[in-house]
Amino acid sequence: MPEPQSRWSVSASKRLFDVLVSLIVLTFFSLPMLAIAVLIWLCSDGPVIFAQSRIGRRGRPFQIYKFRSMVSAKAGPGLTKDGDGRITGIGYWLRKFKLDELPQFYNVLRGDMSLVGPRPKLPQYAERLTAQYRPGITGAATLAFRSEEEILKKVHPGQMEHFYLRRIKPVKERIDLRYMRRATLWSDLALMFVTLRLSLVPARIPGSFRNLDRTGTQERISTARNGAGTIRALYAEGEQ
Repeated sequence: MPEPQSRWSVSASKRLFDVLVSLIVLTFFSLPMLAIAVLIWLCSDGPVIFAQSRIGRRGRPFQIYKFRSMVSAKAGPGLTKDGDGRITGIGYWLRKFKLDELPQFYNVLRGDMSLVGPRPKLPQYAERLTAQYRPGITGAATLAFRSEEEILKKVHPGQMEHFYLRRIKPVKERIDLRYMRRATLWSDLALMFVTLRLSLVPARIPGSFRNLDRTGTQERISTARNGAGTIRALYAEGEQ
């Protein structure tokens, strides 16, 4: 695996930036996070914080933390689609505005994650090419596929795992890898700003995923379009 073109992506400066921002966020949002925790405790049975094993930098496993947005007693697939019956009432709104991910700033502070990077994967979905980077709260593929749950809703449940592994996962990895090899402080700041802005508007399904039949066998993937991975392309997608 060649060295990344971007020194920023694996630099001590990026790590310092992560620590400073996560400290600010955790301090500023401490009271809102306490309020969210109380609402979860009052509205559904189970723990307030959901912890799950994910794969981090260089294949190291770690526990990721989120506000619980699903019914804890229900087992199910690792993939989540729009309208999943396991999602609680309060969990719907937490996921809609990405508030369930606020505890992940603690993961950033610990060094498990970064502010910007490939999303941390479950062990069965771990990726080889992006393993050199810390996983992020947001990332290039996160924005490009922010409608992933809506896409998976169009796929037959029996085909969902196969569809994700063959059609979504490889494209996301290429997008993340290309971005991380070119990333700078300014592109990370821009991507974080776009993430904040897009969390307030409905996700839009990319055109190449709109024409799925019920079995998921007629999908059309445009690697050139979805694999561009540049921050400019992500802006354009967000503006449409």
